[in-house]
Amino acid sequence: MEYVEPIREREKIESVKRILKCSGMRDFLLFLMGINSGLRISDILKLRVSDVRNKDYIEITEQKTGKYKRFPITNSFKDYLNEFIFNKSPDEWLFASQRGDKPITRIQAYRIINHACQQAGITSHIGTHTLRKTFGYHFYQEKKDIALLQCIFNHSAPSVTLRYIGINQDIIDSSLHSFAL
Repeated sequence: MEYVEPIREREKIESVKRILKCSGMRDFLLFLMGINSGLRISDILKLRVSDVRNKDYIEITEQKTGKYKRFPITNSFKDYLNEFIFNKSPDEWLFASQRGDKPITRIQAYRIINHACQQAGITSHIGTHTLRKTFGYHFYQEKKDIALLQCIFNHSAPSVTLRYIGINQDIIDSSLHSFAL
């Protein structure tokens, strides 16, 4: 598996949002949910309309860890979400495939995200996990609370979380660029 990175520049995030909004509300919401929740793509793709309709929180059991997780449906995408699900039945997949009654696959989610990022001029390593890492990176930049982020991600140590979101590498790069003997 290739290492992926967060999208660090907010302008690039906005560019990806614009691109995805033009391609369709499903793809736009997939991106919004990923960067605003920190959930793994495998958990996002399993959501049904009933999991989000008339709710302030989404409650899941994480596929990877088997742990219960509850996270708020943030204002940043609640209105878009409600508009998207307005005429949908409760048992429909939130991110339904156009081919039959199933959600889009992880591979299709990768294609959607990767294509939009390429169009936005993002040349770093992109994958579905980029959404989770983007959430973590910007959450840390805004809140500077590594303990809380560690808890959100269910990581075993703060050092794991810092490495995961690329902060350790940023610190190393910055320190080495200014180092001289």
